[in-house]
Amino acid sequence: MPSMLHVDIDAFYASVEQLDAPELVGRPVIVGGLGPRGVVAAASYEARPFGIHSALPMARARRLAPPDAVFCAPRFERYQEQSRKVMAILRSITPFVEPLASDEAFLDVSGVTKSQGPPPVVVGEIRRRVRDETGLTASVGAATTMFLAKLASELAKPDGVLIVEPGTELDLLRPLDIRRLWGVGPATHAKLERLGVGTIGELAALDREALTRALGPHRAEHLFALAHNRDDREVVPDREVKSIGHEETFPRDLHDRRRLEHELMRLADRVGSRLRRAAKTGRTVRLKVRYGNFRTISRSRTRRDPTDLSSEIATEARALLDSVDVGDGVRLLGISVTQLGALELQSELPFDGNRQRSALERTVDAVRERFGPDAVHPGAEP
Repeated sequence: MPSMLHVDIDAFYASVEQLDAPELVGRPVIVGGLGPRGVVAAASYEARPFGIHSALPMARARRLAPPDAVFCAPRFERYQEQSRKVMAILRSITPFVEPLASDEAFLDVSGVTKSQGPPPVVVGEIRRRVRDETGLTASVGAATTMFLAKLASELAKPDGVLIVEPGTELDLLRPLDIRRLWGVGPATHAKLERLGVGTIGELAALDREALTRALGPHRAEHLFALAHNRDDREVVPDREVKSIGHEETFPRDLHDRRRLEHELMRLADRVGSRLRRAAKTGRTVRLKVRYGNFRTISRSRTRRDPTDLSSEIATEARALLDSVDVGDGVRLLGISVTQLGALELQSELPFDGNRQRSALERTVDAVRERFGPDAVHPGAEP
């Protein structure tokens, strides 16, 4: 029986909005940046027949949307709250859970079939609990490899299940469009089209030397293996987070340094909150700046002591901004913290000032947890 599962929450952000506002059920819901440069983060299935999908520019989504469509700004704290509930359900099934994002994860259930039943029973239990405990729907794919499990969940959407029995994998793969394979982007797709390859079955039957000449040895071997359902990856539970950050694109290019510093404070506030929620501290603060002409630069500073304090992250980010020319206008700002480690309570607060700031920031976290993310905002310095 297939033991690799891929669980994917259907239209996650949009589904949470419909869950919290039942009057939106059945209507096209589009979540994303609402400014002129915003992009769609998620679209409900009611919106998709109109050509609206994630990564679409929001301006185009507004032109395509029907009159009854609803546009929502993202509420990431609420989405993370629901994500934690979903991941807790999955980890109660098996410890072998590898999250890919807030709304999807791989599971290896090979070790729980004796106690919980064969994979179809486990899949049914997962979907039932997700629906009952969160109000969301999950599509699930089950297969002998991680690649095919994810592909199966995509084919099962929305609110469906596809279990690929051993021995039937190639029958499923052969007629599918070649773009279903991981690693086939526009450039690779164009090269394969020139070879007369349009389906996975046609690639699987292609001469290996011809494929290597067209794509190079590494990519050719990768795609040829997937076309034959060869994927030896294993589920890696609780993959270590390498960085925590946040970035924003502005509706108009910003030229004023004080305005940019205020935006940095907001970003640092968000990053510090995420660090504290994850019980992590970090030593390196990285600033990302994208100009109006899309040229992107980054600057970083490494601290002697790790921190999870928004105020200290903001101080480092402002020092980095001082070294950057903003005269041409800034389109995007981002802050991330790397060199992460677990929070150590004994050494975390060596000075009274740090203790006070930490207490204040954790109080703000608690207020937002209770009253919502907009209950407290960082203020501008005089």
